[in-house]
Amino acid sequence: MLARDTIDTTVLPPCERFGMWLDLVARTSAPLRIRSAHSDDFAARADFTDLGPVQLVQYEYPSLDATRTRKLVRQSDPELYILALTTGGIGTSSQDGRRSEILAGEFTFYDGSRPHDVCHHATEPERDQATSIITLIPHAALPLPPQRMAALYGGRMSGSEGIGALLAQFLLQVTGHPEQYHAADAGRLGAVGLDLATTMLGRHLVAEDAVPTEVRRRALLTQVQAYIHRHLGEVTLDPQVVADAHHISVRSLHRLFEGEDATVASYIRDLRLARCQRDLTDPALRNQPVQTIAARWGFPHKAHFSRAFKAAYGTTPQEHRDNASDLARIVNRQASTVNSGPAD
Repeated sequence: MLARDTIDTTVLPPCERFGMWLDLVARTSAPLRIRSAHSDDFAARADFTDLGPVQLVQYEYPSLDATRTRKLVRQSDPELYILALTTGGIGTSSQDGRRSEILAGEFTFYDGSRPHDVCHHATEPERDQATSIITLIPHAALPLPPQRMAALYGGRMSGSEGIGALLAQFLLQVTGHPEQYHAADAGRLGAVGLDLATTMLGRHLVAEDAVPTEVRRRALLTQVQAYIHRHLGEVTLDPQVVADAHHISVRSLHRLFEGEDATVASYIRDLRLARCQRDLTDPALRNQPVQTIAARWGFPHKAHFSRAFKAAYGTTPQEHRDNASDLARIVNRQASTVNSGPAD
């Protein structure tokens, strides 16, 4: 799985937890001065995931106020941008005279090489914890004009629509389910996250032309693929529907997939077949008719589904289901024999 380092203050007695957190913050690339009303029992956790071009940090901590002073900047200049997604609680972000209130599901952006203030407070009295996902982006890795970035410092950006929603979903998925990815995926995942972040920031700059063409292409491709995944079960899903949903022509959509291993139509078909294959081997769905499963994933016609499935997997859907059931019975029988064998 993806490598992840975790700092959890609850391994220490309550009186030592805030000191541990201050030591952690002091060792980070952009140290902050931290204040909290919960310093007597600071139960907090930080999960660090290195994705090559970017690093993700998932935080959970009691309400706090943080300041990066000019003195701290002089002591350590990491040359990093910080893109923060608030996932729980409410916060404020302030830099270069701009101050914004940040709600759950919103991003804020600032430069770790400049002084700034960040406050993050929980909104649930019964659980005084605030949560966020931070993306650390090296200055040199962000392909946008540095002189333009100040317009975004301390601002707020939506994480519930457009590219922002896709980036938020990406961050939540990767940090919430690292076990679903291999360590070898880290660099590629980092590149996807950086493309999405670059495109979102470029759009908020009203300077999408400043985003490199290839970055925009990859970000749009990721957005299109996510749309297809969400609408896979809809019978009407086809290249025209996908193109219309993204306000591009079908021809442009096909060009977008030219560098991939599949056309738009084959990408949709292969995903649908993979979902059908998965469900046909699921014991919990054993009593569901084959055609019910097929229809759920966009194959309303039995004959067409059977031909497509056999062409992809070399067997009919029913044979595939029966073979999986036979294999499961063999495995269960062998396990039962081992478990019921004579005791030593």
